[in-house]
Amino acid sequence: MQQIDRIDRRILDILQRDGRITNLELSDRIGLSPTATSERMRRLLKEGFVTGFGARLDPQRLGFGLLVFVEVLLDKTTPDIFTRFAEAVNRAPEVLECHMVAGGFDYLVKTRMADMAAFRRFLGDVLLSLPGVRETRTYAVMEEVKNDGPLPLA
Repeated sequence: MQQIDRIDRRILDILQRDGRITNLELSDRIGLSPTATSERMRRLLKEGFVTGFGARLDPQRLGFGLLVFVEVLLDKTTPDIFTRFAEAVNRAPEVLECHMVAGGFDYLVKTRMADMAAFRRFLGDVLLSLPGVRETRTYAVMEEVKNDGPLPLA
């Protein structure tokens, strides 16, 4: 892993909180020249410390008010099944995140839907038809307490 210093960490901390900050504003906040700041930014991007930029959207306003986490247990755990499951889940646009986990189940899936009826359709039509799925456990979120926490870099 490449080494980053205190200034790089400060840049990354600021960027994850405000990805639209200008190079001039960023350079003022970290105490470097705009040229030096720009060079550090290019290096951080090139080395993969920054993986992208985007806008945070309001899921409620866009009709995706129901947040659901689903535990997925596979019928067997072989490299072939893991690969087939991962390929299939990556083709499912309804799946926002999917994580292979250690413990009592194999994957944790995060999805957003309009409502419980939409989730029920997704569960039956998409999730349960993914390769190797034996069992699922659904957790509908009642309240999002914290959902945009930045990495604790500073």
